[in-house]
Amino acid sequence: MDSSVDMFERAQRVIPGGVNSPVRACDSVGGKPVFFREGRGSRLVDVDGREYVDVMGSWGPLILGHAHPDVVSAVCDAARGGTSFGACTAAEVELAELITSRFNSVEKVRLVSSGTEAAMSALRLARGATGRDEVVKFAGCYHGHADSFLIQAGSGALTLGVPSSPGVPADLAKLTHLARFNDLDNVRKIFEEAGASIAALIVEPVAGNMGVVPPAEGFLAGLREICDEHAALLIFDEVITGFRVSAGGAQERYEVVPDLTVMGKVVGGGLPVGGFGGPAKLMDQVAPEGPVYQAGTLSGNPLATAAGLATLRALGEEGIYETLERSGAALAAGLEAAIASAGVTARVQRVGSMMTLFFNESPVASLDSLDGVRTDLYARFYQGMLEAGVTLPPSQYEAFFVSTAHSEEDLGKISAAAETVLSSLAGV
Repeated sequence: MDSSVDMFERAQRVIPGGVNSPVRACDSVGGKPVFFREGRGSRLVDVDGREYVDVMGSWGPLILGHAHPDVVSAVCDAARGGTSFGACTAAEVELAELITSRFNSVEKVRLVSSGTEAAMSALRLARGATGRDEVVKFAGCYHGHADSFLIQAGSGALTLGVPSSPGVPADLAKLTHLARFNDLDNVRKIFEEAGASIAALIVEPVAGNMGVVPPAEGFLAGLREICDEHAALLIFDEVITGFRVSAGGAQERYEVVPDLTVMGKVVGGGLPVGGFGGPAKLMDQVAPEGPVYQAGTLSGNPLATAAGLATLRALGEEGIYETLERSGAALAAGLEAAIASAGVTARVQRVGSMMTLFFNESPVASLDSLDGVRTDLYARFYQGMLEAGVTLPPSQYEAFFVSTAHSEEDLGKISAAAETVLSSLAGV
């Protein structure tokens, strides 16, 4: 079998940049991507035969670890019955029933094939339901690569967005307002200026794409109040947090009820699944019940729904979230002890079983508070941890994920490796 170096050379000849998602290229951490051949529990094995403790977790969905026996068995059983029908199945009904039983705000859910598709569809529904075109999103929050979400800041706090990628029409970008995470005054100013035109505000209730940034006390409740005041819909993008930070997602953890919820990752158990849901009165406006069109040949795919069902059923076991919380706290404590021992400037920000080690002295509360973060140190930390047999996300601005498969031994190995690597960075 070819080595990772050989595979990357082959990939570059036939895949843009040699990768099928940009962050996998490892540009921000240096070096070349590692190609993996298998995963079991908390471990990954690369094509060169090296084993690693994994805290990337496929960017979040593998809350039970790699190749969980129940998930693998469910997918194999489903595959023997057929991989796709493009028609209705019992499994998609059962998965929708499980989702609605866990999320109190969701009476009906439409399954799709990715988080991007779910966010795009939820925004279309919000626009259709309100008859308005504009949307508010937060700098640093990521909702997939649909055109309306690839927007960067303009020149002022109230400036409408401009495209952050070629191919995004400028006229479409002008319909998106960019707000500052954890800053209710900023959000209020935007709504005072354009509230009558705003269909929805979409937010990651716990930011996970500028690193893990918890909501400030009262922030999510304040968003709920502002949206109610201006008759706009509040959309929680729980692609990362859904079924991860609690059984009912961040909305349960922080006791704030959105109008629409976007789901992905954990709900598919490692296979491509997304979903968007909310009250029946809203969801009944989606075709064929209503006029807002959305469709997908592979939506509710038998393999994906089987993986999702097996995962959510396993997460329904008593004490599972308490275990995840303890493991997350234990890893965070181990990393904090390693930081203190090494004498480096860094901090850990955590919510449940997701966290980020920032090379920054001050708390990270929004995108603009990332200005002092030492991405160069994270790059060296990433490479050092990889050499020590620990896989991290190849970006300072992503989350570490703990799974039920991580043992005390695994967490100890990660913390010990971190102390060694961080010590080598002291004074840099």
